[in-house]
Amino acid sequence: MTPSTVLGQPAPEFSLPGGELKDGEFVRGEYDLSAQRGRPLVLAFYPGDNTPVCTKQLCSYSSGFEAFEELGAQVWGISPQDVDSHEAFALAHGLRMPLLADTDRAVARLFGIAAPGIGVRRSVFLIAPDGTLHWKHVALLGARYQKLDTLTERLAAL
Repeated sequence: MTPSTVLGQPAPEFSLPGGELKDGEFVRGEYDLSAQRGRPLVLAFYPGDNTPVCTKQLCSYSSGFEAFEELGAQVWGISPQDVDSHEAFALAHGLRMPLLADTDRAVARLFGIAAPGIGVRRSVFLIAPDGTLHWKHVALLGARYQKLDTLTERLAAL
């Protein structure tokens, strides 16, 4: 565990390129963690676009998007693929959350979840409105993911 991923401590700062679907169009931009202060943030790291488990996970979060919004939370999906890959993935599945490109896995290393072979471990970090790490789950094996209900329960506890 890196010191920057200790519960109750500030989450590591980062900025990544990405994009999100808005009115059926993929809008690209830069996503800065510091710009999210004042509201909860779910960081969902996943190994790859258009893989079976990742697709199921992100579709689940996207279909439950209103539950996150009711709690004032934003959800960001982060993986090593580039923004072009994220655009195709979002359009193919109607994903409503921003997808960020950590192509060099620098942010995955900051969070201690870079993994040889798969790129990143499937992980979820909940960042409190003050920027501190509130909760995390790092999978040893990437075949399972944290369910929407688990995440919304943890967010409600903020």
